[in-house]
Amino acid sequence: MIDFKRERKLSIVRTSYLTPHIKRITFFCDDFIDFSNNEKGGYLKLLFSEGELNDKNLVRPYTIRNFRKQKLEIDIDFIIHDSSHGVASKWASKADKGDEIFVTGPGTKPIIKDTDWIFFIGDMSSLPAISANLEEIEQNTKGIIVIEIISEKDKIKIKKPKNFTLHWIVNEEDGQNHELYKKILTIEWLAGNPFIWAACEFSTMKKLRNYFKNIKNIKKEYIYISSYWKKGSDQEQHKTIKKKDNEIWNA
Repeated sequence: MIDFKRERKLSIVRTSYLTPHIKRITFFCDDFIDFSNNEKGGYLKLLFSEGELNDKNLVRPYTIRNFRKQKLEIDIDFIIHDSSHGVASKWASKADKGDEIFVTGPGTKPIIKDTDWIFFIGDMSSLPAISANLEEIEQNTKGIIVIEIISEKDKIKIKKPKNFTLHWIVNEEDGQNHELYKKILTIEWLAGNPFIWAACEFSTMKKLRNYFKNIKNIKKEYIYISSYWKKGSDQEQHKTIKKKDNEIWNA
């Protein structure tokens, strides 16, 4: 049985840029031996130290983009901005082969319930999770994907079932103008009942959640929606705001 809270030390074996804003880091850990073959799409919590305090309370969750059991390797994709100031993105932008970091996990991925079709929605922060989910679902699944990216060069080749339609939105003002939400309002839905999978910036998430619940009348149990970040807030501030918001949503 996996001890989800146990710390494991990962070492970087290689890095590459998939796009100007997506850096893939491949980690090795001989302590992955107890991981299952089904960890793709779950997450690890990376533990960052802050200066001399060595404060490992700076925790950042990241999606396991790929896991190769035979090699004991995982891939994690980091979004790198020119003006990145977050502890994780700053670390990832400089990270190179041989660097090490401690993690806990893996955490489980959200369960997608059986419905007529799936609606995947997200910005670049959720692109790794959406991509991993699309590779794992049944190939006869139908659905729609809407992803907001920073530039045209950030479009990646997404492996998806043939019955999915993919829409890209380019918004250079990441997290502003609610372009993702505006696009969702224009999408023609498929027939039947959908499962909503959405993750993005906090204020956009709230607008989407209200739309799905109160306008489209989708039941809560068929909505997975999460904020991965909040414009103008660091992760600790976002975590506090998100916790309060989730309590209201789940009440």
